[in-house]
Parts: sequence; C-alpha cells; structure tokens
Amino acid sequence: MSYECTFICSPELDSTKVEEMVSKVSKIIETSGGTIKNLQQLGKKKLAYNIKKFREGNYVYVDFESNGSVVLSLENFFKVNDDVIRFLTVKVEPKKKVVKKAKAVEKKQEAVAATEEVAVEEKKEEETVNAESDISDTTTK
Repeated sequence: MSYECTFICSPELDSTKVEEMVSKVSKIIETSGGTIKNLQQLGKKKLAYNIKKFREGNYVYVDFESNGSVVLSLENFFKVNDDVIRFLTVKVEPKKKVVKKAKAVEKKQEAVAATEEVAVEEKKEEETVNAESDISDTTTK
C-alpha cells in the first residue's frame, strides 16, 4: 500500500537535528520493509494556530510504500519523540475512477462516431433514391 506522512518538528531544532530526524524516519520505514518514493524537507513554515506554544515548525513530507505495520511503528516513534509536535499519516488509494471515466468518454465518442457514420450513409442512400426518382420522373414524361 502507498502512504503519505507529514510531520512537523519543533522550530527550535537546527538543520542537523532535523536531518537526523529525517534519517531516523527513513531508517524505520526501510527496516520494516518499506520503500521511500519521495522525501521532502519543506522547511520552516508558519502554523495555522499555536501548537505547544510554537507559532512555526519544520515541515517534512514522506511518500512511501509498505505494509500497515510500518505505519504503526512510525507513529509510535512520533508519539515518543518530543521534537515532533504534529504528524499525520494517510493511506493513498489508487485512482480507479479516473480510468473508468476515461473509458466511458471513449465509448461515448465511439458511439457518436458510429451514429454519425450511420447518418451519413442514410443521407447518401436518400440522395441516391431521390436522384433515381428524379431520373424516373423525367423518363416517364
């Protein structure tokens, strides 16, 4: 399964401490059998509201694939560590609906094209019938 995790470290940590925190998180994920797809340190940002009397925090985003046990061990690490002031881990579902909609649109386009072809063929038949009737009208007079 694919997961996204964002955690906020204390703004009092210097960059080396944040780097150590990120390496610990990546080590937890990899030792539990997961693979990291994307890891970004987003830097120090202002918080929407005060958390533990902090007005800003160091944001880190991790996108990884693994089984559910990694999430449990990762969240236990965040709970025990006082330097992490907030964290959120979300399971990412594959986007199946988009593919279905695209296939439905293709089917509709094929149906429209087929009806247009039928309409063109009917029009040609109608024109030939009209032309034949015009010829027969002129020959009978």
